[in-house]
Amino acid sequence: MSNKVCVIGAGASGIFAAISARQQGADVFILERNQKIGKKILATGNGRCNFTNVDATDNNYNHPYFVKSVFEQFGPEQTIKYFESLGILPKVEDEGKAYPYSEQASSIVEVLLYELNRLDIPIIYDSFVEELSIKNNDYIIKTTNKQYNADKVILTTGGKALPKSGSDGNGYQIAKKLGHKITPIFPSLVKLNLDYPYLKQMDGVKVKAKAQLVHNEKVIHEEFGDVLFTKYGISGPTILQISRTANQLLLEGQKIYIRVILINDLEIYELVKRFKNLGAKPIEMALVGLIPRKLIHPILKEANIHNYQLNTASLSGKALKRVLDVLYNWQFLIIDSKGYDEAQVTAGGVDLDLVDQMTLESKVHKGLYFAGEILDIDALCGGYNLQWAWSSGYIAGKYAGK
Repeated sequence: MSNKVCVIGAGASGIFAAISARQQGADVFILERNQKIGKKILATGNGRCNFTNVDATDNNYNHPYFVKSVFEQFGPEQTIKYFESLGILPKVEDEGKAYPYSEQASSIVEVLLYELNRLDIPIIYDSFVEELSIKNNDYIIKTTNKQYNADKVILTTGGKALPKSGSDGNGYQIAKKLGHKITPIFPSLVKLNLDYPYLKQMDGVKVKAKAQLVHNEKVIHEEFGDVLFTKYGISGPTILQISRTANQLLLEGQKIYIRVILINDLEIYELVKRFKNLGAKPIEMALVGLIPRKLIHPILKEANIHNYQLNTASLSGKALKRVLDVLYNWQFLIIDSKGYDEAQVTAGGVDLDLVDQMTLESKVHKGLYFAGEILDIDALCGGYNLQWAWSSGYIAGKYAGK
């Protein structure tokens, strides 16, 4: 009895799904809207491809219970071993992030394409799927140019992040028409837009600082590392990590702030002593050497000090306290993010209640499977999202291929 499996989308999860299904003996073909496979893979890790995280566990994801059943079958360890068998030597860096030793994302795509060809899996390019329907237990896949039939379908169309890679959210509509609920979706791992009058002056300044997400005067997420000020708002690894929670709250209409703590390893009394020792100097000079030059005037304006030549010693106690408050508690109103165009991942997706957590098969239609970003699974930066793509792709392919 033949088993024809159609994989829709040749991103990370789709490629793994196709390979896995073929290994089970299925007759597999891939429909890909682009002219190349793995476009989004090429953009990861600034082109270096942080392809997994050796320390990844189910607890790194928004729905640990669901991820756990997948990782128990195929997790980071199996992923590393599989890529090693393809010739990818992993280079493990800080916090468990794994990169190909070549430090080229193209290496990952090249070995996967070679494997697809070796297994004789046809990839039909320029194939945008407009409709997926079921007739007499047979899946009918309509593309812009042609119609295909399959016994089973694995939907790996991705989310809405980085639409230039081909992921525009079309898969959500396909799933919805087949009776699946889509949870609220929003961009994650993305730069944030701020409402602040001095951003142009601060553009391009990078600091090592503590960044806190503040809601109702409570800190709900905190990161330490590089923070980059831009003319539109704020960026950097710390901000990307915070952005998921920020965008979720913005979606709910909440008012939220980013607090940047510029001084992290000096006590307040040490700064008071510094200002006292430099009392004869203008206040702006008392800040030179402590913080980046481009931040001095915005900080003084924020502290309501507009005469930068004012001697530090002549500052009132209240004025000095205002300066210290900004250095230790600089708050910015978040208005939105840079959106899907610049987001690394989509949060939300196909509701997990109607997907089998062991096989990733639809509970609505037998023979329909999901993998990757289309599902309501996501994580922070660090190789976790690609690991989910590999693991879920492998599992969906394994069961669809049987």
